[in-house]
Amino acid sequence: MSLKTQLTEDMKTAMKAKDSITLSTIRLINTEIKQFEVDERQEADDAKVVAIIMKMIKQRKDSAKIYTDAAREDLAAKELAEVDVLNRYLPEMLSADEIAAEVAKAVAETGAAGMGDMGKVMGLLKTRLAGKADMGEVNKALKAALS
Repeated sequence: MSLKTQLTEDMKTAMKAKDSITLSTIRLINTEIKQFEVDERQEADDAKVVAIIMKMIKQRKDSAKIYTDAAREDLAAKELAEVDVLNRYLPEMLSADEIAAEVAKAVAETGAAGMGDMGKVMGLLKTRLAGKADMGEVNKALKAALS
């Protein structure tokens, strides 16, 4: 079942259960997907839906941090609740050890010797780990491997 179909089914379930957080979050996801399809004039496949959801998670985490810094715990809690719903639709993320192994493999493949080669290795890792790992964590692991 495609992610878009899964979202539609989960939206129906959330409506029946009167789960307002899940329902509003799924509606936000569907809005972002529709916006992409209109802007790009192409159908969003599962990979693109995962990329959209990852972008939304990053936005929500950034907002939650800002709200927490401003002592608005109520708004931060809402953002983090949305992150929990969004995480349901992501594939299983790689662990720190798996990320380190992928980084080591990419460094060996590209022959990277120092920080100057970071862009080349990161480009390879972005295509390989898209939707499977938080790129911030990949970046930290790559910096550690190259220094």
